[in-house]
Amino acid sequence: AHPTPRGDGVPSVAGPVVRGMDVSGHQGRVDWRAAWRAGARFAYVKATEGTGFRSSTHRAQYRGARAVGMLRGSYHFARPDLSAAAPQARFFVANGGDWKPDGHTLPGVVDIEYNPYGPDDCYGLGPAEMSQWIAEFSDTYRALTGRFPMIYTTRHWWNTCTGGNTGFAGNNPLWVARYGPRVGELPAGWARHTMWQYDNEGVLPGDQNLFQGDAAALRRFATGSPRQRAAARQAPR
Repeated sequence: AHPTPRGDGVPSVAGPVVRGMDVSGHQGRVDWRAAWRAGARFAYVKATEGTGFRSSTHRAQYRGARAVGMLRGSYHFARPDLSAAAPQARFFVANGGDWKPDGHTLPGVVDIEYNPYGPDDCYGLGPAEMSQWIAEFSDTYRALTGRFPMIYTTRHWWNTCTGGNTGFAGNNPLWVARYGPRVGELPAGWARHTMWQYDNEGVLPGDQNLFQGDAAALRRFATGSPRQRAAARQAPR
């Protein structure tokens, strides 16, 4: 069945979902208590970009989300045009992007999407080079934290800039961006999404998101599997 918009602007979808948000320096100071009252139960916060940008609002936003009881995680805006992937993954982990199996930290995210700084959406890389870049980021993040990052992207960007690479769906959860009442076709390889960013404005601060599952599933996603927790304990800190 196709979902239809509800009165509060949240798409109606099959099965349980949990509402959440993602924020960055654009939102500045966030009223976390108001966001909780409006229904948010998780938040992703921008931590880093490239190898030199640290969000000045990350710490306050990250702590603010936790203080009201939300599960929270961090995301890195990828800049394949600036450096290899491994230095960016290390920079992310060192500046707020780490994951720990503490039950309230969500896995880190690599935000890989249209280039906002130039005319080439794919940052000057061909599909094979881009796929290799993302794999290097993913593998480096896992080596440092014990867990693969979630990938944030759109269907069009992914299918264009990676050539529709299907090799990431087995390890990397998908956070898909598609604004509208339906999530639509997913990027190549993924049969399901973990999170859906369905609008860039709404009743919550920042972007509006749904986790595909109930609150217990969201907690399990944060905590990780026994194998992921064991790998995290052995990861270098």
